[in-house]
Amino acid sequence: MLTLVAYPPAFDQPSASPFCVKALYLLNMSGLPWQRNDTNDPRNWPNAKLPALWIEDQIIGDSDGIRAFLEGKGAQFDKGLSDLDRATSRAFIRMAEEHMYFHLLLDRWADDAVWPRIRDTYFSELPGLLRNFIAGGMRRTVLKGMQTQGLGRLTPEERMARIEPDLQAIAHRLWQGPFLFGATPSAADASVAPMLAAMIGTPGDTALSRRVSEDQILTDYTTRVATALG
Repeated sequence: MLTLVAYPPAFDQPSASPFCVKALYLLNMSGLPWQRNDTNDPRNWPNAKLPALWIEDQIIGDSDGIRAFLEGKGAQFDKGLSDLDRATSRAFIRMAEEHMYFHLLLDRWADDAVWPRIRDTYFSELPGLLRNFIAGGMRRTVLKGMQTQGLGRLTPEERMARIEPDLQAIAHRLWQGPFLFGATPSAADASVAPMLAAMIGTPGDTALSRRVSEDQILTDYTTRVATALG
């Protein structure tokens, strides 16, 4: 039996992490039997990250690693797609996971109005004083990393201008059908939809959560993917 190790549900999503939701969707798409084990502590898993897939004495880390493992077991997440669509799919996945994700991260970790809910959710297993101390240290580390990455140096208005073309690209693609590459979900949907849903679910009122939640095309899309794959 495959066991998905993931962060628990939060913010009306199957997991606090869109990457864990991605892994959950891919497992459902694969048709293989699996079960779930939730934890808020990633330290004992590969690269101290989640999700992870536990198969007897083997542990597969990272959602990309999980996808590769499932494809090795026969899963076809992009069945019927042309080579051009497969290339475009990869670009959409990287856009979601290597750009949009960092906007989500800043929305949750940098906004002082949002941070208390994030802290108390992510670090819920720690007692109050210890939670504030450890979470505060991790927050400083995350925000320092975002300064190095670059997005952390931008104002909220500049960040919104930076992500707007990504959101428009997704909406334009969805004019072609219910999912990014046709009538049925593919690997790109398993990555892009959870990222959008996580933006909608971020606690508090942020410019990014408003932008996505007020876009009917994007919200309908996340609902369709959750219904089809969740």
